[in-house]
Amino acid sequence: MRAIPAALQTKLDSGVTTLARCWKLARRDGVVMGFTDHDRGLVVGGVTFRAGTGFSSSEAASRFDLSVDGAEISGALADDALTDADLAAGRYDAAQVETWLVDWSDPSLTVLTARGTLGEVRREGQAFVAELRGLADLLSQESGRLYTARCGADLGDLRCKVDLTNPALRGTGAVSVVEGSSIFVASGLDGFTDGWFSLGRLTWTGGADAGLAIEVKEHRLAAGHARLTLWQAMPEAIAAGDSFTVTAGCDKRFATCRARFANTDNFRGFPQIPGNDFLLASPVQGAPGNNGLSLSPPVAAG
Repeated sequence: MRAIPAALQTKLDSGVTTLARCWKLARRDGVVMGFTDHDRGLVVGGVTFRAGTGFSSSEAASRFDLSVDGAEISGALADDALTDADLAAGRYDAAQVETWLVDWSDPSLTVLTARGTLGEVRREGQAFVAELRGLADLLSQESGRLYTARCGADLGDLRCKVDLTNPALRGTGAVSVVEGSSIFVASGLDGFTDGWFSLGRLTWTGGADAGLAIEVKEHRLAAGHARLTLWQAMPEAIAAGDSFTVTAGCDKRFATCRARFANTDNFRGFPQIPGNDFLLASPVQGAPGNNGLSLSPPVAAG
């Protein structure tokens, strides 16, 4: 149940309201931005909510069961507010959003009406429409541990415990030759073996994509130089001279954990778990094991 300030409730009861909606966006990188559909900016709780951005919202659907609440917010893409490049770079992915009802004649009178995260963002020319997902969306996400042959941890996280600051597992380099939107030859990585950074993580420290990170699809040595292929193109074009750091990759197999990282004590998979071929196996009479019977995979016809 929402607590409405008495002074605001009095204004609502009078039939004449001076209300505006405000949206507070908190990105995962710590940047906080405020927007309002009022005709002038408002300062609420130390945050400046900017007007003139074209921000508006759709009808919000709220349910009493565990269904996900749904709403949309829309606005214009402007260089001094939300930019197309920032949206494409994923800087607003899963941003926390708070929706406030504010008395613009007295901004100290506020009511928090909704809290959620940004979902799918659609861009149409110089405008955007973003899905606003309620807190019930967390209930629809998978959680818990899966029993798989491969490791369920990410290299270097709290469960894996591999130290990625180790110089043997970390490299710094720069783009020397661009061969495609996601393929380039790099300098500074010649001392690492072929495939060392495949499935690793690359973070740009210079250039138009500085601050963004992406996974490496493949690392190969060609004519003595490192050639990196990324899983997808960056929001901004890669250019010669762009600097980066990159960490070693892991295919999450037990053999790799043992041979490359000597980290078997922290392996989070189950390498001995039976696979699909075990389900299709059949007994063979006279074979050793299982009291004269052993399981053997079926033989393909022909």
